[in-house]
Order: sequence, then C-alpha cells, then structure tokens
Amino acid sequence: MLKVIRATDLQNQIGSTGKKKDKLFIISIIVLVSFVFYLLILFKMQVVEGAGYRMESTLVAQRTKTLPAQRGEIYDRKADLPIVNNIDSFAVDIVPGETGNKYDSVTARLAQYLGMSKTEIDKKIPVSMRSTYTAYQIKSNVSFEEINNIAENITDLPGVSWRSKPLRYYTETKSLSHVIGYVGDIGPEELKVLYNKGYTGTSIIGKAGIESQYDELLQGTSGIEYRTVDVKGRNLSNAPVTKTPEMGKNLVLTIDLTTQHLVEDALGERIGAAVVLKPSTGEVLAMASYPYYDANLYSSRPDAAELKKLESNPNSPFLNRAVNAAYPPASTFKVIMTTALLCEKTFPADQTIECTGIMNYGGRSWKCHIYEKGTHGALDLKNALAQSCNIYFWTIGRDYLGVDRISSYANDFGYGLPLGIDLPVSNDGFVPTSQWKERRYHQKWMDGDTMNMSIGQSDTLVTPLHVADMMSMIVNEGVIYKPHLLKEIRDPATNEIIESIEPEPMYTMDLDTSIWKEVKTDLRYMITDGSAQYPLTNKIVQIAGKTGTAEVSGYTDSWHSWFVGYGPYDGEPEDAVVVVVLVEAANKWEWWAPYASNIIFQGIFANQTYDEAVKALHFTNIAKPTGRQE
Repeated sequence: MLKVIRATDLQNQIGSTGKKKDKLFIISIIVLVSFVFYLLILFKMQVVEGAGYRMESTLVAQRTKTLPAQRGEIYDRKADLPIVNNIDSFAVDIVPGETGNKYDSVTARLAQYLGMSKTEIDKKIPVSMRSTYTAYQIKSNVSFEEINNIAENITDLPGVSWRSKPLRYYTETKSLSHVIGYVGDIGPEELKVLYNKGYTGTSIIGKAGIESQYDELLQGTSGIEYRTVDVKGRNLSNAPVTKTPEMGKNLVLTIDLTTQHLVEDALGERIGAAVVLKPSTGEVLAMASYPYYDANLYSSRPDAAELKKLESNPNSPFLNRAVNAAYPPASTFKVIMTTALLCEKTFPADQTIECTGIMNYGGRSWKCHIYEKGTHGALDLKNALAQSCNIYFWTIGRDYLGVDRISSYANDFGYGLPLGIDLPVSNDGFVPTSQWKERRYHQKWMDGDTMNMSIGQSDTLVTPLHVADMMSMIVNEGVIYKPHLLKEIRDPATNEIIESIEPEPMYTMDLDTSIWKEVKTDLRYMITDGSAQYPLTNKIVQIAGKTGTAEVSGYTDSWHSWFVGYGPYDGEPEDAVVVVVLVEAANKWEWWAPYASNIIFQGIFANQTYDEAVKALHFTNIAKPTGRQE
C-alpha cells in the first residue's frame, strides 16, 4: 500500500533537516575557533614567552644559600689599628638526604671529628627531616684542625660540608668591653623585630654596647649562592651562581686607647667607674667600669662554667657603671647649689653663715663632716664650697632656695634627664620634687628633705656621665653637647669617611657670663685652698673641680668617693677635658677618687703612663700598682 506524503509534511521534513545542519555548522565553528584560540595561547606560552617561563621554572627549582658578610671593624679615634676585627673560622653543615642509608654512621663519625656527641647532632636534625636535602648547621667556630680531619675523611662523610664563618675578635677587652659589647646568634624574638630589615635565622647580631647600637651599619649585606636542584632538593648543577657579600661599614670611635688604658689603671680593681669627656664636642675619650668581662668569651666557644660564674657575680661585671648605675651625687651637687644661689641672688654670696659643726633642726642633730675635728666657722659661698660645708648648704637650701628651685636647676644641668649617649641602654637618674613625694609616699615634703637634697643625698640619683655633663655645662658656659662614642663611619674598601659626627647641643642654660666665671673661679679655689688641695697636687695643668663623699646605708665607715673636675682651668673650652671618677662604698675606704683623677690629668697633659704619672706625682706610697696585663 502506498503511503501518501503531503506537500506540507515534505516541507516540514526539509526544514527540520536544514535546522540540524545549521546547528552542526555553528557548533563546528565554535569548536574550530576554540581550538585556534588555545593553539595561539599554547604558541605564545611555548614560543613567545617560553624563555621567561623556563627562567621562572629554574628559579623555583633553585636552592639558595646565604653567604654571611663580614662585620665592619671598629677603631679608636686614631683609626690606625682595629680594636675589633674578624678572624677566619668555619661552620660545618650536613645535608641528611645525601647520607642515604648511612645517616647514623656518618653522624657518628662527624661527631667524633667535631668533639661532640652524636646525640647533639641528632637534636639539630628532626627525625622527620632526615631524608630531606635541607642543609643543617652542626657546629660553628670549628677549628682548622677539625676541618682538616673532616677533609681527609670526606669520602666517608657524604652530605657533610664546611664553609667560612668569620669570628668576631676583640683586641681590647677589660673595661672597654662595656663600651664595645659583643655579638651572638639572633634570637626568635629579635628575628621577629628585625626580619623585615633583612635579618635571617642564622644572622649574628650585636647584643650589647656599640655592637648593638650600630648593628645595622656593622652588619653588611649577605651574599647569596644559587644552585639548581630537583624536587627533592638534590643538586642538578655543580656550577653555582654567586652574589658576593658586602662587608659592613667600619666605625671610628671617640675613644682614645692611651687615655682608656690610663683611666682603667687609675681606677684599678676598685668597684666604680670613670669617664673622660671633651666638653666642647661631647666626645667620650675614655669610659671605664670595674669589674668588667672579656667580650671574647661570647665570640669564641663559650665556657658555660665561666659565663655562669660571671653572671652570678654579685658585683655585676656586665654593668657599665658609667652610664647604667645611678648614685647619690653627694657634695658634687653643691656645684649646682652654688650656681642656683648666684643666679637667684636670694642670699648674698659674700655674706657668711656660721658653722659650729652641728645644727639642731626638726628634733634631730645635723652634723657637718668637720664635726669630729672642729668647726668651719663663718663661711661665705666661695669658702663654703671650698670646704664643702654642709651647714652652709643646708641653710641655703632650706631657707633661701627651696626644693622647687633646686629641682629646676638640677634639671637644667641634665640631672634626671636622658643622657643621649649612643649606647643601647642608659640610666636617666632621678631628681625628686615635692609633688613626687606626695604621689609616691602620700607624705608632705619637709624642710629636712630639702636639707638632704641640698648636699646631694636623699633620693637624687645620677650616673658618672651625668656628673661629667654637669661640669661640661660650666666649662662651655651654658651648653651640654650630646655625649657620643661614634666619631666617623668609613667605607671598608676605600677607608673614605662616609659620615663624621658633629657636636650636637643637648641642654642649654642662658645665664649671665659673670655667673659662669664666678662658678669656675670657686671651683679652682676649691683645688688651691679647699679640701681637695692635698690629693690634687698637680703642676702640669691647673685643675678646677669638686669632691664628693656620699653616705650609703648598709656600709659602716665607708662612702662613695666622687671627684669631678676639668683642666686646664685657664684654657679655652676646646682645650679642656672633664674627668669624673666614682669609687663605690663596696671598696675599702681610701678617698681614692680625687687621687685617681689627679693621676688621669697628669697622664693626659704630661703624656705619661699610669706608672709614670704616679711617680711624677709622688703617689707611689698610696697608689696600688696595677700594671697592664696584656
């Protein structure tokens, strides 16, 4: 039977077939375009940008190794021989993955060559990392002899290598260790702070003193060694690409080694401190503190027993007493009292006050230091300072100046304020006020407090450097320049000066010149006709200054001994030096500070050693010969 197809059905079939062909064509076009698009991208990546991707691929597969830079050297002000330099030393590394299945035998032998236990090595390499190709430092400061033993047996030590790791060496130790400081491995907390400045977990950083203060200058720029490795970290190339490290900047200090040795010997083995300062610039020529330590203990292989002994020493050998320990200024404070009285004019300088050796006030007896021997009699300001009469200054402070004026003048001289010295830590000292006592103890400030403050006792505390700054203010007639230890920054390759440190005014006082002249005259009179005329017998240079004896609770018949002075008295500020010596009450009492100061002045201006100065001053019978033990 024939099927009849209508014209309309035929047309529908033809239309349906055409639509399918159109869809197929469109899909084909889309596929073709996509194919061409991705083909173009592939061509671009492989041909046009292929070199860049290959370079990036290489970088991703590179192992980087830091090449430590040598720290800059440190010199004294003559800048001829370094007082801190670097000596060759080695560090030994191991890549555990390169030991294969011989890890235990290799580490056992390596431990034997390095004079350590296998357990110590195992602690440095976690068990989970012993198949990796990461390098682990096993030991630093390895001797050449130990490296030689390793090199002779290197075929039995797969994965073991060594590298240069410079060691810090201090040619000057003793009291200069407090100034220079020392270096050590960076700690986790330090790394958190310094990481963004380019420091790494293997960095060696300054831990104290100049080494810490100027660490970024001394640090230098580490080099980098690149090696191509596979995904497991194994070397694929024996030819590394190296970026050479750059040595840190060299530093020239203000310290004069000859003066430093003189000051160190003059202080001797007495607990205390001494400072020599150029008042016209703020340059510290010498800074000694006893007891001290040897900074090389931290750079070489630390002796744990020796370090523990030092750290447990009750006399605190790590304490720089020149800037970190604060003491009552005692009668050296009377210099500030004298200046205040001349400025305020609340009591005539030529009017006298009678010293009978004792005065009764507030229900107690106040004894002058002359009490056991007699009295001072009637004294004006000049003679009261020369004889250091307590009764005169008790009266002046209580009745004519008052606590607020005294505190204000003390602050003007820099007491109770930052020292500004370029060391990581320093003590601001303290100057009490009536408001402070009320806040601290909920007690009213009494006249007795003012009397104690007037002679440098009670709660007033200063460092030896504060006292040196105070005298500098007088020498400069109204300016204290910021004390500093850095003189110059130099290029390590060319030795050219990159930067010189210029004098920087820190504290100023605008007083009439006549007042400064009068204070200087009175300080000179103290040496020629006052209580300091016996220890300060110096024919080489005219000295002006003030002694001080601070009473300390807890010590019987023993006091802190102070002297602060400058010379030459008749010279220009540019020619002057300020000397401060503080001997703690912990020592046997001998009133040594003024004698030591005289030896220092003699040595500086006569160009003599300690022994020569002692002989020239006829101090042989009272000075304990120390001699420098190099």
